[in-house]
Amino acid sequence: MKQKGFKGFIRDRRVILLIVLVIGSLLAISAFGVQQGLDLKGGSLIQIQLEKPVDKDTMNTVTSVLDKRLNIFGVKDVKVRSSGNQYVIVEIAGVQPDQVSKIVGTPGKFVAKIGNETALNGADIVSVEAPIITDNQYAVPFKVSIAGADKFAKIAKGKAGQPVNMYLDDRLITSPEVSAELAAGNPSTSVQISGGAESKEAAEAQGKELQTLLKSGALPVKVKIVGVSSVSAELGKQFADGAFIAGILAILAISAVIIVRYRNPLLVIPIIFTTLAELVLILGTASIIHWSIDLAAIAGIIAAIGTGVDDQIIITDEVLKGKSLKDRRSRRTKFKIKNAFFIIFASAGTLIAAMLPLAYVGFARGATGIGVLSGFAFTTIIGVLVGIFVTRPVYAKFIEVLMERETDKAS
Repeated sequence: MKQKGFKGFIRDRRVILLIVLVIGSLLAISAFGVQQGLDLKGGSLIQIQLEKPVDKDTMNTVTSVLDKRLNIFGVKDVKVRSSGNQYVIVEIAGVQPDQVSKIVGTPGKFVAKIGNETALNGADIVSVEAPIITDNQYAVPFKVSIAGADKFAKIAKGKAGQPVNMYLDDRLITSPEVSAELAAGNPSTSVQISGGAESKEAAEAQGKELQTLLKSGALPVKVKIVGVSSVSAELGKQFADGAFIAGILAILAISAVIIVRYRNPLLVIPIIFTTLAELVLILGTASIIHWSIDLAAIAGIIAAIGTGVDDQIIITDEVLKGKSLKDRRSRRTKFKIKNAFFIIFASAGTLIAAMLPLAYVGFARGATGIGVLSGFAFTTIIGVLVGIFVTRPVYAKFIEVLMERETDKAS
C-alpha cells in the first residue's frame, strides 16, 4: 500500500471514529470494569414469587426493601431486580443461599400485642441497634417513635406483669412482661427483643436476622422462594478460561480460512483487527451501561462477531469478484461495496428482528430461564449495531484502498 493510500485510510472519518470509540471503550473498561454474571464469578440466584401480581410502585417497594435487607445483613455484591409483576430475582456473590433465605423469603411483619390489643407495629420503629450477644443469648434493642411509645404506654397502663407478645410474621419470638414503670403510664421509646439459641454462633445469626428484618421494614406482600441456583467461583473461572481459549482458537481458524480462501495474508490483519475492535466496543458498551457479561452474553458476542466476519467476507467477495483484475475493475469498487452493504443491512435487520422478541420476553416476563435468552439477544443486537455502523464501514474503506493498490500495481 502506498504512503498516500495509507494516509488517506488513517485520515478517513470512519477510521478516526473507530479509533476514538475503541480508546473510549478501553478507558471505560479500565474505569468501570466489566461486570461478570454469576455463572462466571460464582454466586447464587434466588427467585422470589409474590403472593399476587402487583403494580409498579409496590414492586419498587419490594425490591427496595429486599436490597436494603441484604445490605444491612452484610452482603456486599448483590443485585435485586423485578421480573414481571410477580417475581423478583436476587443475585448474590460470595454468600450461600441458605444464609440469606430467611432474610429475603419472609415479609418481616412485626407486631407487639398486650392481650388482644396491638401495642406496636413495624411502622413505629425508627431505629434498630446492633444485637447484643451473651453466650447463647441475644438481645436486639430498638427505638420507637414518640407516638408509638405513647400508644404502647396507654395500652400497658395498669397491666404490670402481663406478657407483651412480640410476633414476626405471625411467629411468636419473645414475651417480656410489662414493667411497673410502663404500667404506671410512663412512656419509653426504648424497646428490646431478646431470645436464646443452642449456641453462640446460632444466637449471633438469629440476632443479626432479627435486626435486619426490623431495620429494613416489612414487605407490602407475602413472598416465597420458588427457585435457588448456585455456581461456584471455581466453576465460573473454568467457564471464563474456556471462553477465552475458544476465542483464541476461533481467531486462528478464521485466519487460516481467510488465507486459504483469498491466498492473501494481508486480508487477515484488517479482519482480525475489526473482530477485536468489535469485541472491545461491545465490552465497553456493557461497562458503561453496567450490563453483566455471563455465558449467555458471551454466546451473543460470539454470534455478533461471527456475523461480522461473514459480512467482511461478503464485502471482500463482492469487491474481488472476477478471475482477473480486469474483471474486478469492470464495475467501480464503491458500487460493489454498496451492493455488499445492501446484503449486510438486510441480514442485520433480519437478525435484529429475530432477537427483539427474545429481548422483550426476557425483560417483560423475567423468568430465570427467559432472562438468559434476553442476555443473549441484547448482547447480539449491540454487537450487530456496532458492526454495521462502525466496523464494517472501516473494513470497506480498507478494501477500497487495497483495490487502489492493485490498480496502481497493474498500471
